Amino acid sequence: MYIISLVGNLGLVYLIYYEESLHRPMYFFLAMLSLIDLLTCTTTIPNALCIFWFNLKKINFNACLSQMFFVHGFTGVESGVLMLMALDRYVAICYPLRYATILTNPIIFKAGIATFLRGVLLMIPFPFLVKRLPFCKSNIISHTYCDHMSVVKLSCASIKVNVIYGLMVALLIGVFDICCISVSYTMILQAVVSLSSSDARQKAFSTCTAHISAIIITYVPAFFTFFTHRFGGRTIPPSLHIIVANLYLLLPPTLNPIVYGVKTKQIRESVIKFFQGEKGTG
Repeated sequence: MYIISLVGNLGLVYLIYYEESLHRPMYFFLAMLSLIDLLTCTTTIPNALCIFWFNLKKINFNACLSQMFFVHGFTGVESGVLMLMALDRYVAICYPLRYATILTNPIIFKAGIATFLRGVLLMIPFPFLVKRLPFCKSNIISHTYCDHMSVVKLSCASIKVNVIYGLMVALLIGVFDICCISVSYTMILQAVVSLSSSDARQKAFSTCTAHISAIIITYVPAFFTFFTHRFGGRTIPPSLHIIVANLYLLLPPTLNPIVYGVKTKQIRESVIKFFQGEKGTG
């Protein structure tokens, strides 16, 4: 799965760069998503493979904090990119004639930078909040990577501040992004239903299916992991929690290139052109 994610996402980013017909806002956002997926899985999967293949189960505490920061930072940025992609679909379907003038390259660049900074800046306090805690219990983490809650639960002091800040970040990123995505698709649905042509409705829906699939692949295991850490520790089997926590970081990078490659006609055509050696002119 890691090899598939590397090949798929690198291939998708190169294809968008190579094929001029894909130099459009939707595909620029998709390239952002692919880059973030690459960084997310590369932050955790090599370490997990070292555990399974070479029994290398130790990690330095500072390295653990660094991994925690990058894991949460990249997943926060990924959530923001999915929100931007939903807004992109909203503008494309509800304001098709103004699409090119609203989502210009400078706007896309600024939106990408703002999303990246939001994800990174909100995660900076996590390592410092963890480092201030005393650890006098077991130093064994049951996960294959350093997650914020799995680390702080090893502390013998109060973790109330960590829990509150974690919930605040979840609200500012996860809940906010889900609300924006829900509002965007509600307005898209209203616009599509009002179309008189069935072909136009089908075409509009088809442009959203890949993105909806990416949202489901990303958010379902993410919310399962989040709520299990905080509310389901005694009712959910640890093995199930650990498996889903790994899939939460591995499934989106693996499946997103496949989903977009299968569901998006322009990408399929660009792949054929690429292997035929014909560079598109737009």
